[in-house]
Parts: sequence; structure tokens; C-alpha cells
Amino acid sequence: MLSIASLRNCGRAALKSQSLLKLGPQRFASTLGSSLSKRQSDECDAVVIGGGAVGASIAYHLAKREVKDVVLLEKSELTAGSTWHAAGLATYFHPGINLKRIHWDSINLFNVLEAETGQDVGFHKPGSLRLATTPERVNEIYYHMSRHGWNKAPQWIVSPEEIKELCPIINIDSVLAGLYNPNDGHIDPYSLTQALAIGARQYGAEIYVNTPVTDLKQRPDKRWEVHTDQGMLVAKHIINAAGFYGRKIGQMVGLDLPLVAIHHQYCVTGSIPEFKDFKREIPVMRDLEGSYYFRQEKDALVVGPYEAPHKMVVCKDWYDKGVPPDFGKELFESDIDRIVDHYNIAMSRFPAFANADIQRLISGPITFAPENIPLIGPVSELRNYWNAVGFGYGIIHSGGAGRYLADWIVDGEPPYDLMETDGARFDSWATRDYLFDKVSESYGLNNMIMYPKEERPAGRPTSRVSGLYSSLSNHGAVYGFRSGWEVPNWFCLPGDVPGYIPSYKRTNWFGPVGRECNFVLNKAGLYDLSSYGKVTVKGKDAAKFISKVLANKLPEVGQVNVSHMITPKGRVYGEYEVLRLEEDNFFLTCGAAAEKHHLRWLIENSAEYDVEINNVTEEWNCLAISGPKSREILAKATGSSNFSEANFPNHTCQMVLINGVEVGAVAMSFTGQFGWEFYVRSSDMEALHNNLWEAGSEFDIGHVGSYALSNLRVKAGIRALGLEFSVNTNPIEAGLEKYIDFTKPFIGKEAVLAEKLKEASRQLVFLNVDTFDVDAEGNESIWVNDAVQGYTTSGGFDYEAKKGIAFAYLPPHLVKEAGQSLQVDLIGRKYNAKIVADPLHS
Repeated sequence: MLSIASLRNCGRAALKSQSLLKLGPQRFASTLGSSLSKRQSDECDAVVIGGGAVGASIAYHLAKREVKDVVLLEKSELTAGSTWHAAGLATYFHPGINLKRIHWDSINLFNVLEAETGQDVGFHKPGSLRLATTPERVNEIYYHMSRHGWNKAPQWIVSPEEIKELCPIINIDSVLAGLYNPNDGHIDPYSLTQALAIGARQYGAEIYVNTPVTDLKQRPDKRWEVHTDQGMLVAKHIINAAGFYGRKIGQMVGLDLPLVAIHHQYCVTGSIPEFKDFKREIPVMRDLEGSYYFRQEKDALVVGPYEAPHKMVVCKDWYDKGVPPDFGKELFESDIDRIVDHYNIAMSRFPAFANADIQRLISGPITFAPENIPLIGPVSELRNYWNAVGFGYGIIHSGGAGRYLADWIVDGEPPYDLMETDGARFDSWATRDYLFDKVSESYGLNNMIMYPKEERPAGRPTSRVSGLYSSLSNHGAVYGFRSGWEVPNWFCLPGDVPGYIPSYKRTNWFGPVGRECNFVLNKAGLYDLSSYGKVTVKGKDAAKFISKVLANKLPEVGQVNVSHMITPKGRVYGEYEVLRLEEDNFFLTCGAAAEKHHLRWLIENSAEYDVEINNVTEEWNCLAISGPKSREILAKATGSSNFSEANFPNHTCQMVLINGVEVGAVAMSFTGQFGWEFYVRSSDMEALHNNLWEAGSEFDIGHVGSYALSNLRVKAGIRALGLEFSVNTNPIEAGLEKYIDFTKPFIGKEAVLAEKLKEASRQLVFLNVDTFDVDAEGNESIWVNDAVQGYTTSGGFDYEAKKGIAFAYLPPHLVKEAGQSLQVDLIGRKYNAKIVADPLHS
């Protein structure tokens, strides 16, 4: 067996090596410009800051999209930073549906880049295998397969015997199954970056190395001064792709980006004798329970673990004091104690590894955002500034992220839904301590089982708690995390099974969620909506502005409606609940995840209007009540008839007093039952809650969490952002036409009208699903006659009808066929389903 001592010695010896590859910059000299000071013009269209794989890809894609003057600035040399020491793994797999597109575009680019540029990229495609060694891991791969069927890349489940055939050196004891991606592999990060640089130059971009950016300043015309030690450029757009220097670049423009580098370690072995007789390269192996990857490198091995949260190392000194200015192609000292447990597991699983000589132990920096999802896109406060930072998996994300960002810059809108990468998802609540705790968790639990409704505890709670946080905890609230907020998911009452017990099937919260749905459907439910994003729009052009950026008609003063933001290409960017308080005074609310995403759209489209836009999310809390007993409870709480149907009809808003508390009351509910949202200061939340709770006691009022609210939303046929609609969809196919006023001008109107004239390729429908212990969550494949024809968008369980329910997209010809037989794939089993009347339109 491999000894700890030999590993320790190897680790110190590895520090003498500056690279895994023999770097030959002279080989790629044609990709580089001379000195920036010799450039003929100091003006350009775009400056990309950072010459790693991501930065080079952005420059390549911008130039390929015919952005005329693209300049890439690199502080040292191309590939310096995290790129040069990356293991180069390339997979189509990603547990997130949207990020699969990034991987798809990257690998498709890798496949053609050599032919396009003449530069070998070292792309090996032996496939990849994710090993399932426990029954729950098998459930996990079935879960991923159920969500994969409607995606493009090939992927299937293989048996232990098939795994042994694909990887003869594996010990298949305890291996139950594997998830196989036949077109995956690994790529040489150095050659990839150089090929992207060559391609960028071929399309007209210029690249300058040894040119650090020293300052950034925005001019009144919104162009950027980019200062370097070799002179200044003036650019329309700047893109921060500076890797672990990205936070420093952000600080130059007043941003404190939640980024920090971590130490990632892996080893490279000597020659493996068994490989000499192999006719093909073994797949890239991922032992999920062992938390390591394992791949062939010529006749050697690369083995990289992900240490547990308490063992991994965060570069806290870099965060506090800055990255050392000359750090580029350096490494950290390796620490075998942190990874030896993983290597012992690997030696048992792959005996050839146990007999190998370790040639190098590599320990290098990789930049992480808190939940290990990068920050890609614009910043609302800074016109023409873009982020492309925080890539924990920069190689596989490079091609797709470069294309995504370039398309957004050129076309003026995101090419597809990737809201989870929006840097606007963080704000001042993402503190230093939160960042360190969450990054440790994200890295350390990199290979943990991914469940629906997953919750992770690190860094919680943040400063984003409502005035009811402690009170609802005492009432049994089991909290989830939404954009920094603590949100009650469900309420655990005496007799319920407590705690967070994730599962692919119905679990301990299924019964309580049914109880909470019953409160709203038959009595009254009380729930905290403080996490809503909240924006005020005021000024003499406020009505004109709102009418332009939102597609629905303007509500009258004192009224409320739902309206959508449509992109110029006719896609659904977002949704607001619109309260018109005065003629030119509006209060807008949206879901927590969309807070700054939506705010940015307002700001970007407000330049020609005399309006004042303010984010007031943390100034106001929101308590809501819904259900048939709501009016009676409010009558008792107020001792008045102010909340009668005559005095307070649905879709209206008023300022009212409830037991001395001034409340902004809105007669609106997304539960399918009538109800109210009450907007108050955090300090007034507990008094308001206690008053309503006491008044509702004789009516059997109950608390309701987000799981029940989601279930009720689906039952009522109400669409949700990121599920039934997004920039991937147009409002016609999503069934949102009732919310559009075609008699007025609005952004995207012409494109939506054009969509109405087209023959639709898909249609949103409502399904009943015959299930008994599992329910649709969204993104599950829908089968018709042994072929995948569509997918679900969200789902749940109708506790009254005792049936599974779901939204789904299907081809129109299937929707028109009465009695069409459908099946929904849930954890490896196909459940019968049928199309029923859409509750929203019936």
C-alpha cells in the first residue's frame, strides 16, 4: 500500500515544479500583442480582464460575434492563476438543469476548436462514470436520469459488470450501478486557453500579457477608463474574468464580490503497468461516497479529492489582505493529512493506485463563490460592467460561459435562463463569515447526495430575518434559505417527525404540508412573505415608465395586478405584483430570488424617464393571510367591516390600522384562495401576527410554510418564474396572454405579436399524475409511446383530490389528442398521467 511517509515526501518535492506541463510560450507567440503602449487607438468596444480559460473564451466569443475591437489584458501570462494547474475534467453532467447548457456548449466547442484554430487542445473523450455504492446513491442516479431524458447529451445507467468492462482496474465490490456519460473526458487547460486565444486573434481580438489593470473609472458617457502600467484604454464594456484577482478588480469599481480562493489538491502518479495492455483509455471515474475523481493521464493517473468542510483550507489571508501581487503560476505546500482518507478509499477501489508511485502532489488555488456557482452577468449599479468570476469548475464552464456572456452583451438580453449565476443574488448580507462558512461547506460537500428541496445549514442565519423569526421558530417553523432570508418551509407540530429529512420520495413534511394546505383551503392560513423583493418607483414619468417596461395594463390608483417584463425578443424576463399607490407612485413585489435581477431590468430601461427607483426589500416585512375564514378573522381583529367584500374587494390596496399597527394591505393571494398581504416594518410584525393569531384561534387558524404555498400555487394553476416561464419561454406558450395588454406599447410587444402568428412548438399544460409515494418536482421527463416528448416544470400533490399534480410542456399535437396517454418519469419509474383543464383558465 502507498505509505503516508512517501506521500509527505512527494508533496514537498512537488513544490519544486511550477507546472504539470512543459510550458512553451514561444510556441504561441502569434496569439499575443506587443506592448499596449504601441496600440494605435486607446478606444475599444470591450476589455476582458484576465487571461485564463474563461477570459480567453469571452474574448473569443465576443470577437466571433463581430464585436469589432476586443482587447484582453492579462497581468502575467495566459493560463496563469487557476487554469494552468486545473485537472481539466470535462463532463456534460450537471445536477442543475440550466447549467447543463453551459456544459453542452463548452464540450461542443472543445470538439471543433482544434479544426477551427489549428491548435491541438488535448481533448480526450473516454467517457465518465459516477459510481453508486449505496441504495440511496442508486436513487440519486435514477433521479438524475428522470430529469435528463429531455436533454441532448447521451447518458444512461450501467451495471457493475459493465463498469468493470469499461474500467478493468476497478474493484466493483459494493458498486451497485453507475451513471455513464460516453462523450465526457478531460482536456489540457493550457492548450485549450491557447487555442481560444488563437481563435480570438483570428476574429480580430488583441491580447496583451504582462499588462496588469491598476484602476477602473467610469466616465459620464458610461464608457470605462481602464488604467494599466502601460497606458489607458477607454472601453464601452469591461468584463471582469480575473479569477482569484476578480475581487480586487471588483473593488476598483466599488464592488465587494463574495469570492475567496481555496486550496485544491490532487496527485499525479507514475506509470501504471496495467495501462500498457489497454486498448482504450478508462473513463473519468467519480467515486461519490469517497469524494474524489480518478482519471488516466497517458499511462499514469490523476486522483483528486474534495476534503471535508472541517479539513479543507480557505485562503482567508487573501481575502483580508489581498492576493500576493506576483502570484500567478505558483503552488501551495501540499498537506497529505487532509486527503489521506480519500486516498485510502481510492486505493481500495482501484488497487493499481495502491501500487503506484506518486510523482507530484499539486495544491493550487481555485476561486469559489459561496455555493460554488459562478457570478456571470451585468451589475445593475454599473452600466456596461460585467462579471465572469467565481468559477470552481472553470475549464468545463469556460466555453459555455464565454458564449453566454458574449451573446448577452451583443444582443442586449440573456440568451437563456441562468438566473442562478446572477451575481445580483448576493448583497451585504453575504458577509466574510458567511462566505468562509458557505465555501467550506460547498467544497467539502461537493459530492454529497443532491436531494430535491435541499437545504444546507452553513452561514445561517444571516442578517436577513423577519420580525417573526424567533416567534415562528417557537411555533415550530422549519426554516429554509432563500436569497439570504430565513423562510419557513413547514411547521413541525407536536406529533410530527421533526428535523430536515431529505428524500427523493415523500418524507416527514408531507403530512404537515397537507395540514397547512387544509388551513388555507378550508379555514385560514397565516404566512410570512418578508423575503419578497420590494421596489418603489416614483416620479413624474413613473406611470409612463411602468407601462413601457411591464406588459399588462396599468392598475388604477388603489388597485393591484400582476404584470410581466418582456425582452425585446419576446421572452419572459420576470414578473411583478404591481401596486399603484398614487398616480405616479408604484410599489412592486417579486419572489426573493428575483429581487435584484428584476431591479436591474428596471434600472437599465429607465434612462429616458424621470423616475426614482428604490430597493426597499429590507425596509418592509410582509405577513399574509388566506382562506375562507380570512374576512371573519380580520373583522374580529379590527372590530370593523373594513375588510368586507364591499369595502375591500380583491385586487385592491389600502392603508389600514390593525390594532394600532399601520399596515399597507393588499387584497391579493397566490394560493387560489382570497387573502391579503400586509406590509409593515419589521418592528411591527410580531404585534400584527399576535393580533391575527389571537383573533383566528376560534376559526382554527394555522401557520403555513413555503412548501404548502408552492403546492397551492400549482393546484390553482398559477405560473412561477424560473419554472413555468423564464427567458427560455414566450408568454404565449406559457399561458400568460391574459396578463398582456396589446393595446399599448411595451418592450417586446412586436416580438410577442410575432409569436402569436407562429405555430407553437410546445404548450404549457396541467397534469394529474397517478402516484402513491413520490411527487413531481419539476424537470422530470414525460414519455409518450416509449419516447420523451416533454418535461414537467413544477408539481406537487392535491390533498383534496388525492392526486399528483404538475405543470408540463408538451408538443401541441399531443395536447389536442383527447385522452392522450402520458407517463411521468419519477425516480426510475414511469407513472401514468393525463392532461386536465388548466385551473387558471377554467
